[in-house]
Amino acid sequence: MRKLLWLMTGVVLGFIGAHFVNQTPEGRRFFARVNRGLDELGSAFVAGYRKAEAEADEALDDVEDALRKLREQR
Repeated sequence: MRKLLWLMTGVVLGFIGAHFVNQTPEGRRFFARVNRGLDELGSAFVAGYRKAEAEADEALDDVEDALRKLREQR
């Protein structure tokens, strides 16, 4: 329970600090860069997921075709 209290205290203090930093022009530029980086990370993650999903779909289609051919041979 004590660790949870320290965690919550740190989160609250972090939000308070971020609020004060965001009030300065340099702070706003910093958070704009952070947000831009997070957007790029999210876009890269989505693109990678879609690519992996397409590859998995293609592999599944190949397996289905192979099974269909085996059934036809019987």
